[in-house]
Amino acid sequence: MNSRTVEIWVGVFVALGIAALFMLAMQVSNLGTLSRNDGYIITAGFENVGGLKVRAPVTVSGVRVGRVEAIDYDHHSFEAVVSLRIDAKHDSFPQDTSASIYTSGLLGEQYVALEPGGSLENLKDGDRVQLTQSALVMEQVIGQFLYSMAADNSAADNSEQ
Repeated sequence: MNSRTVEIWVGVFVALGIAALFMLAMQVSNLGTLSRNDGYIITAGFENVGGLKVRAPVTVSGVRVGRVEAIDYDHHSFEAVVSLRIDAKHDSFPQDTSASIYTSGLLGEQYVALEPGGSLENLKDGDRVQLTQSALVMEQVIGQFLYSMAADNSAADNSEQ
């Protein structure tokens, strides 16, 4: 092989590597489905959204059925209002569907999980999910654990006296 052929093959491999890194970046950043506007929007109010981000997945039973469209603050109810864009093919969620914010894995991204209810009426564009569960904030859990440990130690010290 002459040096010109080797240079061409190195160039091809470098171009493929850059293309692979670009595709990986698009998958990680959730920008691959940026232009889809079909479907309908429902909203849900949460006391705390934690690290939930726009374009985070909306899932039902682990299957992605939509994305988070926007996160706003309601000055009247003092809670975060999350707009969820649900894909058009998933148009049969009951009105008593509940929404929870979960984390995928220990340090993974947060997402909204929907739990369908049993109502005969379905959610439609502009409806609001009434039953919600806010994100679990690790700082609060650790603080509660430390507070309960301190209270237990204090009670044990008082019983020894």
